[in-house]
Amino acid sequence: MVPNFNKEVSTIIGTLHNRHRKKQALILLLLNRYILTQFVRIFCTVAAGFAAIYILIDFFEKIDNFMEAGKPLSLVFQFFILSIPFILDQLGPVLILLSGVITIGLLTHRHELTALKAGGIPLRAIIRPALIGGLICTLLFLAMAQWLLPVTMSSTNTIWYENIKGMVPLGIFRNGRYYYKGHEGFYSFARPDPRQAVFFNFSYSSWTDEYDLDTLISAESAEWKDQEWILHNGQTQVRSGKDNYQTTLFTEKRIFLAETPDVFFVPKYEVSELSITALYQRIHNQRTDAEKVKAWADFYGRISYTLLGLPLLLLGLPVLLISYQKWGRDLSIAIPASCGLAFVAWGLWGALQSLARADYVHPLLAAVIIHLLFGSAGLYLLHRQNK
Repeated sequence: MVPNFNKEVSTIIGTLHNRHRKKQALILLLLNRYILTQFVRIFCTVAAGFAAIYILIDFFEKIDNFMEAGKPLSLVFQFFILSIPFILDQLGPVLILLSGVITIGLLTHRHELTALKAGGIPLRAIIRPALIGGLICTLLFLAMAQWLLPVTMSSTNTIWYENIKGMVPLGIFRNGRYYYKGHEGFYSFARPDPRQAVFFNFSYSSWTDEYDLDTLISAESAEWKDQEWILHNGQTQVRSGKDNYQTTLFTEKRIFLAETPDVFFVPKYEVSELSITALYQRIHNQRTDAEKVKAWADFYGRISYTLLGLPLLLLGLPVLLISYQKWGRDLSIAIPASCGLAFVAWGLWGALQSLARADYVHPLLAAVIIHLLFGSAGLYLLHRQNK
C-alpha cells in the first residue's frame, strides 16, 4: 500500500505543478498581451502628437514660400502628408524610448509593477513586452527606410527644391564623376571638394545638330578663377571636316564657357532618397578612398540611427525604476530624463558620424559605439534592479 500511496502522491504533486506552470504561462501570456497593447497605443499617441507638432512648426516656416511661389493649397497638403514618413524616421528612436518608458511608468504609477513583482513575476518578464514592442517598431522603421522613404523623400524634395525653390538639378553623380548638361555642351569632371571651384579630369564637349562631336576639350585639372575658366595640361579637338579633327595641346588655357560653377547643381539631398540596399550598392561605385569612406559612413549611419531606439530604451527603463525608488516619482522625472538621454545620444551620434565621414573614426565603430555603451549600461542597471 505504501508504494501505491507514494505513487499517487507523486502523481497529485506532478499534476499540481503542471497546473501551476500552465497557470503561470497563461498569466505571462496575458501580461505580455496587456503590456504590448499598452505600448502600441502609447506609441501611436506619442507619434501622432510629435508628428503634429513637427508639421505645425514646419507649416508656419514654409507656408510663405509656397504662397510666394504661387502654388495651390493641394500641393501644400501633399508635401506635408508625404513628409510624415520622414518625420517618423527622424523621431523613431525617441518615440520608442518614450513609449517604453511611459508604458512601464504607468505600471509603477498604478502600483501594478509592485503587485506583479510581489506575485513572483521577475522584472525581466515584465519589461520584456516593452522591449519586444521596441524591436517590432525598429523592424518597421527599417522596412520603411528600405521601401517607403525613398519614394516619399523623392517627392517632397522635388516639390520643395524644384517647384518651390526653383533649384533644378543640371546633372548627376555617377562612379565618382559629375556629369552636367549645359546650354551649349556637356561637362564631366571629378570634384573632391564641392566647396572649391577646382576640378580634375575635366572634360567639355559640344555636338552638332546631327549629334556629331563638334568640340572636345579635356584637361588634367581646371579651376574657376577671376571669372574665367583656366585649364591645365590638356588638349583641344575641333571638328574641321567630316570625321576630321584638329588637335591642339596646351599646358594652360583660358577659355570662355557658358556655365560657371555656381550653376552646377547636384542635389545634396540625393543620399536621403536612397534605400538601405541602394546605399550599400553606392559604396562599390566610388573610385577614391575618400568617397568610399563617406559612402560607408552613410550606409552604417542610416542603419545605426534606425537601431538607436533599442539601446535608448534599455537605458531609459532602469532610469525610470531608479527615479521611482529614490524620489517616489516616475514619469515626472523619467520623461524629462528620457528626452535628455535622447538629445545626448543624438549629439554623440552626429559627432561620431562627422568624424567617420572625415575618416578620423572607422564608420563601423562610429555606428556601433553608442549602441554598445548605452545598451551595456542599460543591461547592467536592469540586472541590478532585477535582484
